[in-house]
Amino acid sequence: MRSGPEAKFAVPRLTAAVLHIGRDVVPAFAGTTLAGACLRANDGVAVESHMAKSSLSFVCQNCGAAYNRWQGKCEACGEWNTLSEEEGATSVPVSIRSKRKGRQFALESLSGKSQDAPRLSSGMTELDRVTGGGFVRGSVLLVGGDPGIGKSTLLTQATSMLARAGHRAVYISGEEAIAQVRLRAERLGLADAPVQLAAETSVEDIVSTLSEGAVPRLIVIDSIQTMWTDTVESAPGTVTQVRASAQALIRFAKKSGAAIILVGHVTKDGQIAGPRVVEHMVDAVLSFEGEGSQQFRILRAVKNRFGPTDEIGVFEMTGLGLREVSNPSELFLSERDLGTPGTAVFAGIEGTRPVLVELQALVAPTSLGTPRRAVVGWDPSRLSMVLAVLEAHCGVKLSGHDVYLNVAGGLRIQEPAADLAAAAALVSSLVNAQLPTDAVYFGEVSLSGVVRPVAQTAARLKEAAKLGFGRAVLPESARGEAGDAGLALNPIGGLTTLVAEIAARGTPRGNRESSRDATVVEKNATPARFRRENG
Repeated sequence: MRSGPEAKFAVPRLTAAVLHIGRDVVPAFAGTTLAGACLRANDGVAVESHMAKSSLSFVCQNCGAAYNRWQGKCEACGEWNTLSEEEGATSVPVSIRSKRKGRQFALESLSGKSQDAPRLSSGMTELDRVTGGGFVRGSVLLVGGDPGIGKSTLLTQATSMLARAGHRAVYISGEEAIAQVRLRAERLGLADAPVQLAAETSVEDIVSTLSEGAVPRLIVIDSIQTMWTDTVESAPGTVTQVRASAQALIRFAKKSGAAIILVGHVTKDGQIAGPRVVEHMVDAVLSFEGEGSQQFRILRAVKNRFGPTDEIGVFEMTGLGLREVSNPSELFLSERDLGTPGTAVFAGIEGTRPVLVELQALVAPTSLGTPRRAVVGWDPSRLSMVLAVLEAHCGVKLSGHDVYLNVAGGLRIQEPAADLAAAAALVSSLVNAQLPTDAVYFGEVSLSGVVRPVAQTAARLKEAAKLGFGRAVLPESARGEAGDAGLALNPIGGLTTLVAEIAARGTPRGNRESSRDATVVEKNATPARFRRENG
């Protein structure tokens, strides 16, 4: 011990029983002064007071926004009760962090030659159409859809066809056991396909296993919400885990060249669950749509870095799996009710493929103060706009009627060219007039009531002629683009002309009771049918 004035300035020595890091004793610090221990801690050994501390945060499970405290409503997306507590990133003092210098990389010019991305055909024409010609090496696709819509069935068929073609295909399920996947393959008649199966949820184990041997050409992860990684401390399915797991799988795909398909859950609004940033990270986002009561399934590209984003693939759900539909127009019009008021055939375009579909409208008097406006398969805002144009410029009073509009077959129409067909169906139902059964309609309606031209007029008319239609109602300015399709053209300059032609064929609902056949009680929307029965 020191004596004299220096005693009070002496730095005490530490023993191994005093200095700890976590629960481990550090004997290397025994006999070392406190100043020396701090210096050695700065060299890479952290003492207990300088240990990295983890911070808790509340993350929105809908959009991924993070907050320091819990609150009922997420300010970023506006959803309620979506914030959950998660382990945040560890806070490490700056003095302990590793300081790595960045490396230099070469910069390229825009004038360089670029090669087309090599693609791998899936063996399914409709799937290749949506992806842009096949799977690109090193690409990552995100497939979303409602539960039970057929996502696992579609991907089981795709991996089986690739495996039968001699490529290594791996199917990793985080929701089902291997026996369940085998039962599905047996039901689809694909039990003999050399697909490699696994039931695993750890991303580190998956990457380590797939790194051995030949690189797989296609990897299916079903689903991304069940995956978890050791890099974050959160439950599987949370925003943090989904983002970290997707990032690790994307990094493996870019490094190895394997194409990966991630299956994603959807919310009640139809959006893919998890953070929106995952959709930005992947190369393509595909949406598998369809109604549970319908056998039709639509695969639509929402985002695609290697192909068009407006293509669709049409499938039919059967007992043996999904069957590709090469001509969707025949399928959508197969159960068409001819001669019924309120139905019109719309000649649309989905990507590069013309599709004919039936629009069904019902206009009925309302007993409510506010009439109902219900639409299935079309944009409700465009329906409201068409109704406003009909009432403001054409004199069609619909403020006292309930309006229902449906796209037959479960197809979801997004292009504005359906305005003319919707208006024709609405007026036909209101005045109880049958539209020509051999006519198709397409054209965009402006707020002034003018019918504007749309793209690919010749392709629409060609598809209509191939299916046996004889006439087409189209915008007047699109007559020069019609070509020689063999159809009788009825150009329409304004919506008023179309309404006048349809109203001349029917009887308004208000005058029906005062007609000469007033003794007949109206029971449906086709009184002509009752007139035939009564002779």
